Amino acid sequence: METKRFYQQRLDEWVEESRKQAYKGRVAEYIPGLAAAPQHALGIALWGTDGQFFQSGDTDLHFTMQSISKVFSLLLALMDSGEKSVFQKVGMEPTGDDFNSILKLELVDPGKPFNPFINAGAIVIASLIQGDGPDEKSERLLQFIRHLAHDNRLDYNEAVYESERETAHRNRSIAYYLKDNGVLEDDVEETLEVYFRQCSIVVNCKQLAHMALVLASDGVDPVTKQQVIPRRYVQIAKSFMVTCGMYNASGEFAIEVGLPAKSGVSGGILSVVPGKWGIGIIGPALNSKGNSVAGVQLLRHLSQDWDWSIF
Repeated sequence: METKRFYQQRLDEWVEESRKQAYKGRVAEYIPGLAAAPQHALGIALWGTDGQFFQSGDTDLHFTMQSISKVFSLLLALMDSGEKSVFQKVGMEPTGDDFNSILKLELVDPGKPFNPFINAGAIVIASLIQGDGPDEKSERLLQFIRHLAHDNRLDYNEAVYESERETAHRNRSIAYYLKDNGVLEDDVEETLEVYFRQCSIVVNCKQLAHMALVLASDGVDPVTKQQVIPRRYVQIAKSFMVTCGMYNASGEFAIEVGLPAKSGVSGGILSVVPGKWGIGIIGPALNSKGNSVAGVQLLRHLSQDWDWSIF
């Protein structure tokens, strides 16, 4: 009990300390549906493989998954299409470029995205999810995420979905370039519909942390004790989280925090302490790389003070 009280006290202290960093960032405004998020919000939830649960801050704040969803679309595509098919279409390397950059598609190995976590790669991955049209594909991904979160209430934010669809000029450019090079075989608009919908799935920190816990447990559902994702595919996903998960700040994050993580421009971060903890964070104020300013600071505290780095 004393240990639990100590953990909670330190967590509360670090949340309030890290929240002060939010003034250094800005809420994403290029997607109109995200612009109204509270700049100084910060919340964290931690689920332990031993059943412990901690939360602090604004954990009831709902937000869209955005690029965090790329972890789960990759996992479902691997389960649907297999490792060989997926990596014939998408590479395994970080780019060092912005997540929505087109540059490397033309300069290196023309048309094949470097990894599944940049927008180009995630669009291709969306096309590899099985289903008869975008509605069935989107529904299968939503049900997969609901299952991992243990919450069937998860759904889309229709306003965010519409705003993403209406302002996605660069993503359309990327998708048509992929189509022109034969990397994307499905219909462009139908594939983009799946991609926009996955980004608009609404979660809170607690749900996100439970999804992370499955990854921390190597694909075993901690509630049912069943292997719901093959361990090999979870290894692949966590490897990408380390090398590409924090956009083009992934190397810096690996040095300073040292945990597999995936961020999204809503300010969410999903992170994993392998074998121990699943972590969900929300902090809408972003730095120049698109990562939560306060959220990264909070994870730095956790990793350094509790010696959680995997390195």
